[in-house]
Amino acid sequence: MTKSKKSEFRPDDYVVYPAHGVGQIVSIEEQEIAGITLELFVISFEKDKMTLRVPTNKATEIGMRSLSSPDVVSKAMTTLKGKAKVKRAMWSRRAQEYEQKINSGDLIAIAEVVRDLHRADDQREQSYSERQLYEAALERLTREVAAVSGGDEVLAAKQVDDVLESRAAA
Repeated sequence: MTKSKKSEFRPDDYVVYPAHGVGQIVSIEEQEIAGITLELFVISFEKDKMTLRVPTNKATEIGMRSLSSPDVVSKAMTTLKGKAKVKRAMWSRRAQEYEQKINSGDLIAIAEVVRDLHRADDQREQSYSERQLYEAALERLTREVAAVSGGDEVLAAKQVDDVLESRAAA
């Protein structure tokens, strides 16, 4: 069983960890924890200056996945162009849903959060918590778009921004 899981991710691969976004597998190492030898993916999140160790046999179970395909990225961009769907629920409930979408690691769900929380210059101000969620979602989206297209985050940010601006102009 572990043999088939092992081949899915390799050192130097970029992966998406649901709670932290895009990271790079630095190595696969064995470590003894509580008397049990575990094989671990060592994942580096350079932007956050963080290293995460994930047991190889739990990686897919916790939602770790390879980068999205260019197809999924273009679907996410199409999602951004859509009309914001803001539910009439209380903010705390909506914030919780947004948080879940961001931490799901699903690029389309993250794009929905960016779309729903994006404010054009002429719209009302965002609250602090709204802004925090928007920026977290935007950063996750931008990092994955950058990683899929070859790593230029500035270019990816501009690409996402252009889509959001074109929506505002329509």
